[in-house]
Amino acid sequence: MSNSSKERQFSAEPDSIRTYRSSGLRDASTVTVKSMDGTQQAEAEAVTLTVDGFGTVKDPLTGEVQPVKRFTWSNAGGMTVQVISYGAIITSIKVPAKDGSIADVVLGFDNIPGYQQAKNPYFGATIGRVANRIGGGKFTIDGVEYHVTKNWENRHQLHGGRIGFDKFNWVAHVDGTVVTLSHTNMDGHEGYPGTVLASVTYELKKDNRFVFTFKATTSKPTPINLTNHSYFNLAGHSTGHEEVYRHIVSVNADRITETDEDSIPTGKLLCVGGTPYDLRIPRELGPAMSRAPGEGFDNNFCLTKGTEQRSTFTARVVHPHSGRFLEVYTDQPGVQLYTSNFMPDPNKNIRPKPINAPDFYEATHLEPVVAPTTGDPPISGKGGARYFKHGAFCLETQNYPDAVNHENFPNSVLVPGDTYVHEVIYKFGIYEEI
Repeated sequence: MSNSSKERQFSAEPDSIRTYRSSGLRDASTVTVKSMDGTQQAEAEAVTLTVDGFGTVKDPLTGEVQPVKRFTWSNAGGMTVQVISYGAIITSIKVPAKDGSIADVVLGFDNIPGYQQAKNPYFGATIGRVANRIGGGKFTIDGVEYHVTKNWENRHQLHGGRIGFDKFNWVAHVDGTVVTLSHTNMDGHEGYPGTVLASVTYELKKDNRFVFTFKATTSKPTPINLTNHSYFNLAGHSTGHEEVYRHIVSVNADRITETDEDSIPTGKLLCVGGTPYDLRIPRELGPAMSRAPGEGFDNNFCLTKGTEQRSTFTARVVHPHSGRFLEVYTDQPGVQLYTSNFMPDPNKNIRPKPINAPDFYEATHLEPVVAPTTGDPPISGKGGARYFKHGAFCLETQNYPDAVNHENFPNSVLVPGDTYVHEVIYKFGIYEEI
């Protein structure tokens, strides 16, 4: 089974130096991607972790008022990460640029009311019991049909239902610089069978890897598919869609899962060759989006790896102007590339172009001016930032969407006695042009 197995130790180590050609970097110029580890700097000091408060929340089921904890990691490379116990949410990731400046590269809010507002599109959240969609809000296990809540167009379930894992305040345990957050999800919640004990363990490494592992056990057979829903913009969380279009993206996938008009998988796997989904070689994100149906991505890419291979390279994204890069590694079979297509577009004019302008790596473009009376205002984010359509991208490592309803997809049903394990690495660094 691909994601329901006895616990295992993570063994894959990302390479510190990678060279590739990018058609988006000035006519296929060569770029060397280097990590900010001991080969470029003095031996890093120990990573530090501090814990403080981030307001309070009410339990969505009992109404009990609970304090929210915030965890802040820092390393000598200049990187900091913040996570809160509410929703096991990643609220901030700050990393250096090639000029030494620091920017927060994930979207989010300054306080708990922000994360609880209806317009929050799951910024940074841990998603469960089942990430992505369940077609028709139903599935069958061992001959029993289960109906779960339909919170997507009143036809399907999305991201665990109305009260998913992201709406609970998780219990925290700290061991040195390792933080484990856990949540007990009761039998019958949102229509799912079995009581599930889920956890996620977070740790920042000195070489700018942010490593986390999801685990889960259950009292009854039940589908499990957890993910993190961080929204990235490597130029800085507030810089908007123009900067997102400048990113260079590559995804280690030969196929995608075909979907219908409701984004529900049909069960077919489509080869990416000759399609807008062929991101096996690095491509400028804006022009790539312009060729995709709907001018943006919201697709599950089926990762290419050996049958017995565990964690593997998943995707790389580079922002040439700042020099920052993000690499993602996981042991899961899929990753959802989402380009914030459903975030606000007040003037209905945010759209990628087939070719980026010549000044695209030097100029700074401002977000649109919006009338105060608009019916689709931007999302008010951290530090007064305004978030619009295409202002970020997501790389949600996962099992295939709706896998419980497709026998040809990797198994998603966790059974008593087994442990669901899902490993992820976000690796940040600075590339060097040669």
